[in-house]
Amino acid sequence: MKLRFGLIGVGRMGKVYAHHLTSTVQDVELVAIADPAPGAAAEAAMRWGGVPLTDYRDLLKREDIQAVVIATPTHTHVEVVKAAAAAGKQIFCEKPLSLTLEGCDDAIQAVEAAGVMLQIGFNRRFDPAHVAAMEKIKAGVIGKPVMFRSSGRDPKRTSLEFARRESSGGMILDMGIHEFDTARWMMGSDVVRVSTEGGCLVYPELKSVGDIDNAVINLRYENGAIGQIDLTRNAVYGHDVRTEIIGSEGALYIAKLQYTDLLVMKPNNISHDTVPYFMERFAEAYSAELKDFVACLREGREPSATGKDARAATAIGIAATQSLDEGVPVEVNRS
Repeated sequence: MKLRFGLIGVGRMGKVYAHHLTSTVQDVELVAIADPAPGAAAEAAMRWGGVPLTDYRDLLKREDIQAVVIATPTHTHVEVVKAAAAAGKQIFCEKPLSLTLEGCDDAIQAVEAAGVMLQIGFNRRFDPAHVAAMEKIKAGVIGKPVMFRSSGRDPKRTSLEFARRESSGGMILDMGIHEFDTARWMMGSDVVRVSTEGGCLVYPELKSVGDIDNAVINLRYENGAIGQIDLTRNAVYGHDVRTEIIGSEGALYIAKLQYTDLLVMKPNNISHDTVPYFMERFAEAYSAELKDFVACLREGREPSATGKDARAATAIGIAATQSLDEGVPVEVNRS
């Protein structure tokens, strides 16, 4: 039996999920698509199928839908998750779950009360390179992990409207959320303190909405390990994500700057292309996380990226943003 899905939101990420639900994930059917923007759902339905709707509540009323993928604007996630849980739908929600810890708690409580599943779109947990690195860590290949380093570098700035903290949480919470989750997941310990330095160094217009374009965040872990994350919106050469784990007996390095396996070799010069953007870099991971969500539903097991993981990553992001604002180290609220 195919699992029947509804897709809520067909913006940038919604289109990515629509593609995978209809082309790379097996034994599922996209039944309906909801988006309030004029013509958005109808346009998406023409491309990927399903009934187009403007109000997600109408999608949730459909008894022929068992699970939903939520790809709406960040500040709406809690509202939609709570409504989906009340409707008895299994839930896959794009990150972050909420811009506040209170919002995360409300969503988690709603899901637990309804007895439905909630998986968060932390795609790096399903990226083959990160998965392979985790297997090495668990096997003790590099000994005890003692230092974490990660880079999240976008080739261009986002829109000014999206950059507003009330919309996305700002660069640190929005861009850094994957780094914060990866930092916990790969090191096997919670982050207890952060210290942030950042500024608006390339795009002065971001100051008008209270955001920045470059930041460095230092981490202290509960188990004593340390870490550092750098974020930038001006990696003009392409999308660049790197992760490094230094252990007591070795190190692991994850990076993919070259997009296609082609080198152009000329006298005194060898060149290659770069990864255009995150959709291309993590295409396999987006498919894998949806496949795992389907497998979790069929097997009755808990997903690897839960609401509690989302809350923990959000807590780091909030503390890192506070550290930027106040210019001092900040303890992460884990209560």
